[in-house]
Amino acid sequence: MISTILAFFKDVGLSFIPLFIAIDSIGILPFILAMTQNMSPTERPRIIRYAMLTAFALGLTFVGIGKAIFFLLNIEIADFLIAGGVVLLVLAIRHLITGKLVELQPTISKNMIGVVPIGTPLIVGPAVLTTLLLLSEQFPLSAVVVSLVLNLAFAWLVFAQANRVARLLREQGLRASSQIASLLLAAIAVMMIRRGIVSILI
Repeated sequence: MISTILAFFKDVGLSFIPLFIAIDSIGILPFILAMTQNMSPTERPRIIRYAMLTAFALGLTFVGIGKAIFFLLNIEIADFLIAGGVVLLVLAIRHLITGKLVELQPTISKNMIGVVPIGTPLIVGPAVLTTLLLLSEQFPLSAVVVSLVLNLAFAWLVFAQANRVARLLREQGLRASSQIASLLLAAIAVMMIRRGIVSILI
């Protein structure tokens, strides 16, 4: 019994680390600040809440039926990386040119920003979904799910500091950091596209 519990926690630990690196919650925080720079301190936590719920639902769904979806649609991991990279690159270029990541229609709630692009593809995007797919082949499903929950809980704690960071940077600092974040986001997108192309060619 004890050995089984220890083995479970070992699996959780081993699957936690790759997910922690893939989610990179500390690295995502500047992007969240960039996307919510024009929001009030009361709106920002609500957007983050929607983002975390989206990330959790998508991650959990993918752990359960991700392999089946890829098989049925004949999708390779490389295809997923390229598609996700293109989406992120378009968003990053749009923000660099227009200063807006997404253009919401009057009938669409601001909460949609929490769903797309923060919940996905930023928090749970191609890199995280690919990691979940690989981990589910190496470790018990329960251990992977627990690791996902722990990582998202840590991310939530990090994102909860967004208002404090925003107050520290103020408006000019937020605008400057948002441009830098968009440039980094474009670089990450290119990296994902490159990895996908290399995987197809090899």
